[in-house]
Amino acid sequence: MQTHALHLQQQIEALIFASEEAVTPQTLRQITGVELDYTQLQHIVAALNAAYHETGRTFQIHCIAGGYRFLSKPEYHDMLKQLLAPKIRRKLSHSILEVLAVIAYHQPVTRGEIQKIRGVSPDYALDRLLELGFIEVHGRADSPGKALQYGTTCDFLDLFHLASLKELPKLREIKEIFQEQEEEQEYVTQSDDPSTV
Repeated sequence: MQTHALHLQQQIEALIFASEEAVTPQTLRQITGVELDYTQLQHIVAALNAAYHETGRTFQIHCIAGGYRFLSKPEYHDMLKQLLAPKIRRKLSHSILEVLAVIAYHQPVTRGEIQKIRGVSPDYALDRLLELGFIEVHGRADSPGKALQYGTTCDFLDLFHLASLKELPKLREIKEIFQEQEEEQEYVTQSDDPSTV
């Protein structure tokens, strides 16, 4: 590989590695000063991922939320969730996650519509999600009062490692997951009960 091409590859790798969120192609172009088109950038990322694969790395670069980010390989997700789950839980309470889910699946959605779905005021959760950058105002409703409508941001996609909203699980899939978890919990409870042995 030519020295210039290797240097550019290293710069892109360093920028993606150092960022806490997905790095957009525009940011990579701006900081490196190189006018990379989409195909060139994809080629560089593919070359980096091939090198990681060859050396047995536990991570690779993924295209997420319109940018690039290092993520661990799927076989390490369960282990890493144990490390990261408490941090995410501290940031997002159950009620905030509920409001975020309503917004993700019903966007653009107004405060009143969220309240109707959840049955309680979403004001605190909306303020917190706006502050964290996971949602933003997407305009006003065409209804009396012209209420603000909310939708998710690229930071939301980044938080849940989604390339786009199309990757959100379908509601049917979520119901199946919950049903499987309930069945597993029921099995564990029965296994722990000495009277069932």
